[in-house]
Amino acid sequence: MVTRDAIAMIYGPYWEVPTGRRDGSVSIGSETFGNLPPPFANITLLKQNFAAKGLSVKDLVVLSGGHTIGTSHCSSFTNRLYNFTGKGITDPSLDPNYAVQLKKKCKPTDTKTLVEMDPGSVRTFDEDYYTLVAKRRGLFQSDAALLDDAETKAYVKFQSATHGKTFVADFANSMVKLGKIGVLTGRAGQIRKQCAFVN
Repeated sequence: MVTRDAIAMIYGPYWEVPTGRRDGSVSIGSETFGNLPPPFANITLLKQNFAAKGLSVKDLVVLSGGHTIGTSHCSSFTNRLYNFTGKGITDPSLDPNYAVQLKKKCKPTDTKTLVEMDPGSVRTFDEDYYTLVAKRRGLFQSDAALLDDAETKAYVKFQSATHGKTFVADFANSMVKLGKIGVLTGRAGQIRKQCAFVN
């Protein structure tokens, strides 16, 4: 519910979230590594990762649109800027002018600086992410990878050309599907008295 409410507050969609679910009794940050695709993922890895969770290719490209909000540490994408192939070159799929802008903000070993994932509208839930990806200005390699598959590329181009005609509704639908993954049942987990804290 927190994710839904936060997105709704910045002009994003509102969707029904089932309540009364059981939560885990521990929270370990490192557990996310095997469940979330890394920022350097190519389209093959992205499709495998989403399929393993029962999500479609459309869900992949729709949920990637969540990069319309938020920031990232330089360390999540500096390889694209300084050492993409291991030979010190910049990722050729990245717009050269955007690469120059990013290099001004992020030095090769910078682990602290934050960069907007959707410059100019980082606090507004909109379709601008797709416009940036279509212009080869997606921050992550995983963003650029959306142009390497016919289905994901078509969705990117459609949302960019139509100012997000279906994006808000699509995002809400994909978030509902995402919320149904790995639901604890029976005696597993707990129903928390306060959502943010283990009982």
